Amino acid sequence: MPAPTLPVLVFDGDCAFCSSSVRFAQRWIRRMPPVVPYQQMDLEVLGLTPAQCETAVQYVARDHRVYAAEDGVSALLLAAGRGWWLLGALMRVPGIHWLSGVVYRWVARNRHRLPGGTAACEMPLPEDSRVE
Repeated sequence: MPAPTLPVLVFDGDCAFCSSSVRFAQRWIRRMPPVVPYQQMDLEVLGLTPAQCETAVQYVARDHRVYAAEDGVSALLLAAGRGWWLLGALMRVPGIHWLSGVVYRWVARNRHRLPGGTAACEMPLPEDSRVE
């Protein structure tokens, strides 16, 4: 696979909720970077692992810095310019940053229950919590 153009947003392409969210962002954010499902990406080139990508969206900036979860969303919005940068900056304010993390993790855990979500969207359980 060729090296991706940076910046790039890497997401779970098997998750219908994630795919719907990406399409929404592509429709509304003019300066949207390339978006690639992690299943179709050479993650090693970006310094990412499948486990990281299964857990959260990953934004790899031009300088190769990796931002995950709510920090990835914030970095994406900051780079998007226009009014989006304000929302991205707001997400970095202490207190709001904490709250955006809580919201991101709740959405990630419940994405299979949200509009557009399917059973394929369900997050895998950590290895030590699986019932055998």
